[in-house]
Amino acid sequence: DVTADVTSPALGLLGPNGAGKSTFMNAMLGLVKHDAGQVRVLGMDAAHQAREIRRSLGYMPENMCLPLGMTARDFIVHMGELRGLPRRIAVLRASEVLFQVGLEEERSRLIRTFSIGMRQRTNLAQAIVHSPSLVILDEPTNGLDPAGREEMLALVRRLSAELGIAVIMSSHVLEDVVRTCDAVVVLRDGAVAG
Repeated sequence: DVTADVTSPALGLLGPNGAGKSTFMNAMLGLVKHDAGQVRVLGMDAAHQAREIRRSLGYMPENMCLPLGMTARDFIVHMGELRGLPRRIAVLRASEVLFQVGLEEERSRLIRTFSIGMRQRTNLAQAIVHSPSLVILDEPTNGLDPAGREEMLALVRRLSAELGIAVIMSSHVLEDVVRTCDAVVVLRDGAVAG
């Protein structure tokens, strides 16, 4: 029961745990079917054009499932190739995004040796390696200490403000949304609150 027309560079989905934020994002990705109405993302119908939508956007899930036995560089190159980038371009983009998220000096380390903050930044890098038009971030500050949270919020703001990537970010922390987003949709019990 959500109606929203998102045109701002950075949109926050705000609500407590269980409000429907992740379900709404999964509907946008075409991973869950909506019961009624229509979900359009980048002008495409999520029910019928889910693959095309997923090609055009990046997604950073709340729960990380990173390959701990890979280096950050190898993982990001692999994700770029899975997104359809030729190997040479994937290698170049991996270097660029690891620099953007502050992991350029750590690119040859195994992910298993990373702190939670470094893993979250690796997770963000995989979401933007293919230069998406839109990136969906599900609770990107989850589990971070204060310093890591500050770094992640600055990176999220930079995506829309400097890199020109539209952002939809979910959070249950009002301050995170206020600091990074231009508009907010508040969800409660699977509907827009208000």
